[in-house]
Amino acid sequence: MKDDLKGHAKRPNTRARNRVTMRDIARVAGCSQPTVSFVLNNNDAAKISEQMRERVWEAARELGYQIPVHPTKSPVKKPGYIDGPIAFVIDTLATSPEGVHAHDGVLEAVKATGNLVLLAETRNDPVLEPKALQHFIDQGVAAIIYACVFTRQVELPPLLRTTNIPVFLLNCYTDDLSHPAVIPGEIAGGHTATNALIDAGHTRIGLITGELFMECGSGRYTGYRNALANADLPFREEYVVEGNWLPSSGFEGTKKLMSLPNPPTAIFCANDRMAVGCFEALKELGLSIPEDISVIGYDDDEISRHLSPPLTSMNLADRAMGRWVVDQLFHGAIGNSRHPLTKLECTLVERDSIAPPKGDLRHSDM
Repeated sequence: MKDDLKGHAKRPNTRARNRVTMRDIARVAGCSQPTVSFVLNNNDAAKISEQMRERVWEAARELGYQIPVHPTKSPVKKPGYIDGPIAFVIDTLATSPEGVHAHDGVLEAVKATGNLVLLAETRNDPVLEPKALQHFIDQGVAAIIYACVFTRQVELPPLLRTTNIPVFLLNCYTDDLSHPAVIPGEIAGGHTATNALIDAGHTRIGLITGELFMECGSGRYTGYRNALANADLPFREEYVVEGNWLPSSGFEGTKKLMSLPNPPTAIFCANDRMAVGCFEALKELGLSIPEDISVIGYDDDEISRHLSPPLTSMNLADRAMGRWVVDQLFHGAIGNSRHPLTKLECTLVERDSIAPPKGDLRHSDM
């Protein structure tokens, strides 16, 4: 069977990866991600050949994918089971992979409980949001997950402060910490990303930030500075360029960094979309990644797997936040009047865009 897989996409380095996804299995098995989903979930709705099914299962086992267990009966209602649907209310979903991933994390977590998940996208509309919340409250949902695309402190809608229904905050929090809340550990994530470049031997590290008025942008920037300080490396203001999360700002920021008299040997892009622009700029300059310059991104977007070379990135833990909320609903102490703000670790996903710096004949290192 292993020989049959050789003609397909290159296997990911699972030893260096923190998780294996259905997309990874699809590339190795030579099929689509929906096909993998049908096979691993024992769904017979699609006509898939036995040879392809065997290929998918073999790829899943080889990559170390945790095979889901499919009960033959309805899920058992364990002690602490909460009856009724769970409402997931978010400001923006359709244009946000982060929001979609968080919602997916909730769906994955409730498979074992049998709860339905009801979804509402409010677009921060001051009329629509209260209507959606009131509808879910009137329906007697088991819990309400109030989510934001961009990490921030929020003023909780009055309906959520007065309802007896458990309320959880995902990627946002209130100043009084009145409800359980979870956000990514952005400062630690920025530190880890920068450290990956330092550990590879780089001392001249550029940063293309996101918009710094946003918590995710400022947090990743702070983590970058902390990592430099911990490694006794000087902070160089000219090595920091503010971007706006879009590929175009990654392109322009990279051009600016590489035009310096003593350019960096590595660049930390504060999201993967800016890293796409960074890749294009470096290739236009005739530089090879990672032989001439190393690059790391952030968010672990789908695009990071398809760049050439595949982009090392930080997993934002958005799916993990969704799973955390469901775990708190079933096992947490939701009756407390004050809850510590939970920050989930953003983990490093190693691919092929980082290498030790090569000798630079034009510039001294420090």
